[in-house]
Amino acid sequence: MTIDIDHLRQWIGRSEKKSDVVTAAQLAGLSATLDHDDPYPVTGTPVPPAGHWLYFLSRTPQSAIGVDGHAHRGEFLPPVELPRRMWAGGRIEFFDAIHVGDAIERVSTIKDVTYRQGKTGDLVFVIVQHEISGPGGLSIREDHDIVYRAEADPDAPLPVLIPAPDDAEWVRQVDPDPVMLFRYSALTFNGHRIHYDLKYVTEEEGYPGLIVHGPLMATLMMDMCVRQNPDRKLRKFSYRAVAPVFDTASFTVNGKPDEAGTSAELWIARKDGSLAMKADAEFVDG
Repeated sequence: MTIDIDHLRQWIGRSEKKSDVVTAAQLAGLSATLDHDDPYPVTGTPVPPAGHWLYFLSRTPQSAIGVDGHAHRGEFLPPVELPRRMWAGGRIEFFDAIHVGDAIERVSTIKDVTYRQGKTGDLVFVIVQHEISGPGGLSIREDHDIVYRAEADPDAPLPVLIPAPDDAEWVRQVDPDPVMLFRYSALTFNGHRIHYDLKYVTEEEGYPGLIVHGPLMATLMMDMCVRQNPDRKLRKFSYRAVAPVFDTASFTVNGKPDEAGTSAELWIARKDGSLAMKADAEFVDG
């Protein structure tokens, strides 16, 4: 396959605007999925970090869904023909809280489109910047990294795994299963079949099991920040996926704050001790 990167880069600068209202039910569903017993949100309850991913959901008609469960490409996102699309990471800044009952708006812009030849074949990276505003103005700015990859090559060498750090001060074990992944897919209206269709993900995409959502793992790390450092607010959070996590084994969410409590390193470790995702967090006084 020939990648016409010049054509794809014509999408840089395209933008779309969406409006939504912050509802309580979505936040209550997220709390349950994360295995918390939080009070049911009421009008005025602030949205926790990563809770904004529950809103502005794509409502693509069923007839416009591709074989992988994603919308057909070529409208807002560039028409990258590589078959595998993954959430690769991102950088988030939190300026002001949004609350249950708020009318909110998101402006999304294609910030960059780049091509790279990786060890497993062609890679196309798309960076989408989201700016979310509430009644008080700009609340969240996020750069979302999407990577498109070639089909799995069964003859390709196995990736080199990176050992995860072993000096965490905050640790939580998570046992993913199809129900957990289905619930998060439902909360985010995510039709990507790699998260719930075992036959598809193993036979078509060549993975050994259902894939744990990248944003779910990032959400677990941000949730750890909030619950382990309750006297401070999360100001910045940057994260990058390193290796996939499957529903075939448990994983741990880990954190190591600095002495002042103003920043923290976080990571997801697979059961074999390898690194799956890493992140950096910055806090301000609450």
